[in-house]
Amino acid sequence: MVKLRTGSCLVIVLLVTLACGPKVTYDFRGINTTAESFEVEFFKNYADQRNGSTIEPGIDREFTKTLQDLINNSTKLSLKSKNGDLLYQGEIVEYKVTPMTATANQLSAQNRLTMSVNVRFFNRKEQKGDFERRFSFFYDFDAATSLASVKVQAHEEIFERITQDIFNASLGNW
Repeated sequence: MVKLRTGSCLVIVLLVTLACGPKVTYDFRGINTTAESFEVEFFKNYADQRNGSTIEPGIDREFTKTLQDLINNSTKLSLKSKNGDLLYQGEIVEYKVTPMTATANQLSAQNRLTMSVNVRFFNRKEQKGDFERRFSFFYDFDAATSLASVKVQAHEEIFERITQDIFNASLGNW
């Protein structure tokens, strides 16, 4: 006859309960979802349709890839090209440089690059978290510096912040 201690019985009951329950993905970022896959559609660049905005070639591809990489590297969800459990759609709606501060001679001392993205998120397993929202961030730089010389660093910072905000809004179940 085998004697089980109370602690051993509790562990066995816990393991059986977890094995029989619904599949839930949870990691250190607080993700709690039954989804197993995600899809990020290409974020088209419509920034030129907004006053003062311009089209930055390739930014649509860069942004789409950055969002895919963040979700792929931060979760156990698998990336699909179609029919993912989670769907991210959207477009870049603003990309512009504006003067922020002036010198005594009324010249710009600092410029701000602002990027805004409209995002639609759909959870095909649980619709309660679906949303459509605009996410925006900026990068300030010296007006004597050209945008071309700070573009790589500016895009990295802006993309990191916007994609993290999208991630938190869609999967950050704290």
